[in-house]
Amino acid sequence: MTIRVLIADDQMMVREGFSVLLNAMPDIEVVGEAVNGREAVAKVRELAPDVVLMDIRMPELNGIEATREIVAADDAAKVLVLTTFDLDEYVYQALRAGASGFLLKDASARQLADGVRVVASGEALLAPSVTRRLITEFSKLSEKPRLMPSAQAAYGDLTERETEVLVLIAQGLSNSEIAERLVVAESTIKTHVSRILVKLGLRDRTQAAVFAYEARLVTPG
Repeated sequence: MTIRVLIADDQMMVREGFSVLLNAMPDIEVVGEAVNGREAVAKVRELAPDVVLMDIRMPELNGIEATREIVAADDAAKVLVLTTFDLDEYVYQALRAGASGFLLKDASARQLADGVRVVASGEALLAPSVTRRLITEFSKLSEKPRLMPSAQAAYGDLTERETEVLVLIAQGLSNSEIAERLVVAESTIKTHVSRILVKLGLRDRTQAAVFAYEARLVTPG
């Protein structure tokens, strides 16, 4: 199936460049472009793309607020945040708002396409060590966990194994890597991940990783 992508960026050269790169892929199609966050929200409603490439710094409505609105309107929406540098506090805020991961704007064509495919498949773009560093760095900004009361209450419902899996997710391990670490079948890990997300009321692995850091299950640093 073709992955339908919307590109939201206020720089025309960025939009056109990414469009050319992605449309060259046999399994990806750019279905629309937006020049600001407000237009991105509207075009997501109109075009229902599989993945939104979202710049953070845009006029009228920034990428963080646009991401929050898109995710609130459609829980299945997948947003991949674009940034010019990895340790960007706004990227962390976007992850908390519901983005499924982020990419640097200087990513190669292959990295860009692979990032879109990963997010479209329902996974989070957590594998790069830079993402783990970003989450770690900006979880330090709060001395106390910033968990939603509902999530904080639900945390006690996790089993010991589910907590163990949650920590490994936050460390950036894939299902297969977690299965290998815990010496169990990958299907078992998938079940654990699904149960963790349901119990904590989280959207995806990115949200689970943010939760783990903010709950101090993983020590920042």
